[in-house]
Parts: sequence; C-alpha cells; structure tokens
Amino acid sequence: MKRLSLKAIQAFVAVLLVALLATGCGGGNEDPAASQADNEKLKVGFVYIGPVNDAGWTQAHDEARKYLMAELPYVDASDYVENVPENPTEAERVITQLVEQGNKIIFTTSFGYMDPTIKVAQKYPDVTFLHCSGYQTAPNVGAYFGRMYQARYLSGLVAGKATKTNLIGYVAAMPIPEVIRGINAFTLGVQKVNPDAQVKVVWTNTWVDAAIEKDAAIALLDAGADVIAQHQDSASPQQAAEEAGKFGIGYNSDMSKMAPKATMTSPVWNWGPYYVDTVKAIKEGTWQSTLTAGSLTYWGGLKEGTVDLAPFGPMVSEEVKQLVEQERERIVSGEWDVFTGPIKDQSGAVKVAEGQVMTDDEILNMNWFVQGVVGSVE
Repeated sequence: MKRLSLKAIQAFVAVLLVALLATGCGGGNEDPAASQADNEKLKVGFVYIGPVNDAGWTQAHDEARKYLMAELPYVDASDYVENVPENPTEAERVITQLVEQGNKIIFTTSFGYMDPTIKVAQKYPDVTFLHCSGYQTAPNVGAYFGRMYQARYLSGLVAGKATKTNLIGYVAAMPIPEVIRGINAFTLGVQKVNPDAQVKVVWTNTWVDAAIEKDAAIALLDAGADVIAQHQDSASPQQAAEEAGKFGIGYNSDMSKMAPKATMTSPVWNWGPYYVDTVKAIKEGTWQSTLTAGSLTYWGGLKEGTVDLAPFGPMVSEEVKQLVEQERERIVSGEWDVFTGPIKDQSGAVKVAEGQVMTDDEILNMNWFVQGVVGSVE
C-alpha cells in the first residue's frame, strides 16, 4: 500500500476543515438568510406636504431626515415622498406604498395625514407610524409635536418692539388649535412689550401656496401693518414685507436667507434629535405610544431644543435680544410658561385667572383668541 506524503496529508486535512466549516461543524446553526437580514439597514420613510426645498416646514423635516441617517448608520431613510396632498385616498396610497417598500418606521408630517395614518397602521401592526401635529394614537402609532408656542411668544417680543403703526399682520394657514395657540402666544409676546399693538389675522386655508400667502401679506401691509408674521410654509410673506420696506417674522426655518432685509428672526424647528431618539427606542424595543402630554406621545419645547429662534437680523437691537434671552430663561427653567394668567379673550373676559397655568390639554385644544387679536377663529 502506497503511503501518503506529509504534503498530501496536509492538503487533505485542509480540504476537510473547509468542508466542515461550510456545513456548520462545531455546533453552529447560522442561517445565511438570517445573517443577511441582520446586516440590512432599518428602513424609515417620510411623507411630506410640500417640496424639500420650500425653506419652511418640509425642509425642516427633511434636514432632520438627513441628520437621522448621519447619526444612525444602520438607518436607511432614503424613501420620502414630497407634495402629498391631504386627500385621504392619496395620503393612504402613499403611506401604503412606503410600507410595501419595506419601511418599518414611517413619519407622516402634516396634520391632514392623521386619519390615513391610523387607517394604514391598522393593516400593518408590525410597522410603527409617527404622525406630526395630530392627536390620534394607537399601539403602533404615536403623535408628536413641539411647543412652538414658546418660540412664538419670544418672536412676539421682537415684533412688538419693532412696530411703529401698532398693527402687525399675521398670515395664517388653517383655523385649528395648532395655529390658534401660535397666534395667541405671539400676541401675548407683542402685548407684553407694546400693549397698544394689535395682531390682525388673515386665513389662507392652505399650508403652502406661495402666491396666496403673498397676496394675504400684501393685503395686511395695505391695511397698515408694518410687521408681517406667518404660520405658512413658504417665505413669500417675508418677501412681500421686504418689497414694501417693512419687517417680518418668519417660520419653520431661518427665512432671512429669502428676505434678509425684512426677516428679524423666525421660530424654527429642530426635529433631528427627536427622530434619532425615537428610531433608537423603536429599534431597542423601548418605544411606547403612551400619552405624555394631552393626546401627544411627544411634545418638546425650548428646553429640549425641539423649537428655537433663528439668529436675529441686524435690525434687532441688543436691548431686544437681552429681553428675549431673559424670557427664554424663564421658560426653560420652568419658572414660567406662556399661557400663565391673567389672560383675557377678545371680548375682555378673563379666560385664565392670575397665577393659573393652562393645562397641556387646554393648550392643545385652544379654539379662542386672546385680547389683542383682530380676526375670527373661523
């Protein structure tokens, strides 16, 4: 019998070891498909009301989407759909499409998406949905927003100090509590520094339509307003103010880039940290849709950094900047909040007694205007 050489034996052993490893020798039962799944990224989808370059609401969310991917390398948030109308059928179709594309977490970022989000969520219990600015929740649906009224109040201080005609125009989207409480907070800031000033509201009944928003701003300027504030997604009200040689208060993101001679500051959103914290909690299995503020899962403010003011323009004095900082500290420290009495409504009736603080539920469902607002909630 022919004896094998040492080299041949070594080659045989090497082949045997490779074969054993390939068949899972040593007690391993790893499933190649499972291994591949572990390496797949967590897909997160977004639904937007406007374009990602609107310099406003949608852009603020889209910047946060990019922040999410930068902070969490295991996340793929490349699926987003722009310009989705608040039509129940269309919104439901888009949300469903994102689910079918494999997204396990979906953020729907406008009030009108609430009912479609809840409806789709019932069909896909293994997917987590987060709806912005609404109030309905479910085991796999959270509702999130920010205490923008705090930043609105601070911007009202700036506007109240700037007006010479004592008439400030406010281009407003929809007559819903979200917008109404923002107008009220802004007006409380205005009247703190200028009790003679009034805030005149014009409703556009649209979140984003640059032409309609600009026409509304022009009408307010023609009525004598010399500062234009807004709850709208485009910068066209600020541009109208600049063209008229007046000042403005933007919204959503820093609108001074669009109207540098007019925009004194803008209440702005910073959704990035919230998105990161939420996605991490969902992945780790610690997220719950339990209510923490009225009917919201999350409601962060100045303290959490969810809302803030954009940098001041050169037309804002140091005196005003210091006043804003003082009021900010009162809010962040918890010493005081915006809707603390005494607060009167348009008729002069006391709605919040002196020393009383409105509850989160009362603030979230606000449907009346404070004294100093000119206009109707309808």
